[in-house]
Amino acid sequence: MSNELNTLPDALADQVVQGKLADNERIKGESQLLRGTIAADLKDTLTGGFSADNFQLIRFHGMYQQDDRDIRGERAEQKLEPLHTVMLRARLPGGVITPSQWQAIDAFAGEHTHAGSIRLTTRQTFQFHGVLKRDIKSMHQMLNRIGIDSIATAGDVNRNVLCTSNPEQSELHAEAYEWAKKISEHLLPRTRAYAEIWLDGEKVESTEEEEPILGKTYLPRKFKTTVVVPPHNDVDLHANDMNFVAIAEQGKLVGFNLLVGGGLAMTHGDQSTYPRTADEFGFLPLEKTLEVAAAVVTTQRDLGNRVNRKNAKTKYTLDRVGLELFKAEVERRAQWTFEPPRPYALTHRGDAFGWTAGIDGKHNLTLFIENGRILDFPGKPLKTGMAAIAAVHQGEFRLTANQNLIVAGVAEADKSRIESLARQHGLIDDGHSAQRKSAMACVSLPTCPLAMAEAERVLPHYVDRLEALLAQHGVDEEAIIFRITGCPNGCGRAMLAEVGLVGKGPGKYNLHLGGNHNGTRIPKLYRENLDEEALFAELDSLIGRWVTEREADERFGDFVVRAGIVAPVFIPKQDFYA
Repeated sequence: MSNELNTLPDALADQVVQGKLADNERIKGESQLLRGTIAADLKDTLTGGFSADNFQLIRFHGMYQQDDRDIRGERAEQKLEPLHTVMLRARLPGGVITPSQWQAIDAFAGEHTHAGSIRLTTRQTFQFHGVLKRDIKSMHQMLNRIGIDSIATAGDVNRNVLCTSNPEQSELHAEAYEWAKKISEHLLPRTRAYAEIWLDGEKVESTEEEEPILGKTYLPRKFKTTVVVPPHNDVDLHANDMNFVAIAEQGKLVGFNLLVGGGLAMTHGDQSTYPRTADEFGFLPLEKTLEVAAAVVTTQRDLGNRVNRKNAKTKYTLDRVGLELFKAEVERRAQWTFEPPRPYALTHRGDAFGWTAGIDGKHNLTLFIENGRILDFPGKPLKTGMAAIAAVHQGEFRLTANQNLIVAGVAEADKSRIESLARQHGLIDDGHSAQRKSAMACVSLPTCPLAMAEAERVLPHYVDRLEALLAQHGVDEEAIIFRITGCPNGCGRAMLAEVGLVGKGPGKYNLHLGGNHNGTRIPKLYRENLDEEALFAELDSLIGRWVTEREADERFGDFVVRAGIVAPVFIPKQDFYA
């Protein structure tokens, strides 16, 4: 159904936000289904950037225009424009990639990106950073040749669909991964703009110039979807708008529990913005999955706030319209009434490092990649090592939503060779602590235009200091889920951490405490605007209290809530969470 054809029930018609539309709505409406003047802009060699409208439109094609903020001032003194480049995020539902694809990606990164690195992201895919305007079209064409695209990995659309990692662990995982691919394809834009601009019209599959699900002005804001296989919550479902939790009977997938309305982004000082966990809608059988997915997306499309983008996400629509009305509209559009949610447990998240056995008799090796940055570092040539593994590996690679990588489908006879290559190149380091493996950061400075403080570049040092505190208090074998994000936009998922740092300004962070181990509780603001010394002084005191006052096996995040150091922000409405 389209915006023009859909008629909202009377109970919901009055819920549409009235007022002057955000300028992004004009841009989308005038874009000729995401074409804009991008093709003409590409030919403009007088600037390395894109025009104001195209600056926004290229996001729908999977790219963000950025510049190196470390040298912005220097270039301004030289009367040069900022060093404009783009960051591209690929579409990889479930994070699966072949060794031959990896080799092509590796080669492009080495020749055409800043520092030659590949960045694994919290969206279970990879990013190229620092691609110059002259290389953008060849980048898309390279990806197309190897069967990858970047359609709808940014912008006001459904983005890369996450799935619990390592689908070869069980038949259930494999089925869940297939559904992640189906959902991703079903919710993609139908416009031919991507193929026309980047591929010279190649591989155009649709002949229809309409957007039956997304509409001519697409969604009010970005939209994120996951497929989750309990008890593992490695994708952090509560950070996402729409979540399909796999429900099995006798090891077979029979349907999903649907959760809607999660999201972590907020704005400093704006109380109308906030992180929010997702609500349970109920159970649906497999055959209704795509219809229900489209119904949720179109309901958010038609009811979401197109006036104020800060309140445009699904979480705000749910709170404004009300859970029951929103859910009833989804049921009406899908022609399906949700059954009561089926019980499930979420007991842990993060990645299981090292070797695991698959159901096919093969093996999977999960590698810890600090910050997801694959590059040749002094003494640790990670990028060279991954290329060496890709040259001999007969299975697949699986990227995780925690910025790590799985070498999947390794035959018994090949295990020692793969492990030897990984160790030789620093991809396996037995010196990495449990704490280091429980930490994560967004990219932030110097390229992200939203960044207020460092994240990726300070994470290793901050983990050093946190490790020292844990050792000082005699708990160096334990780990706290620790995350840093350079701004309150949420990319590093700090608002689902036991200790979350949210950038406030250069060298300053807001300290949030009280997330839990299974990822179902939002941490609460504890202290504002702390510099490094003040931050670690607070953590020193808090860890000391945790060690002396904790109950048996009590996690840090649970302790600070039980002890009243912070109040719980979220208590689950149903007893589904272990």
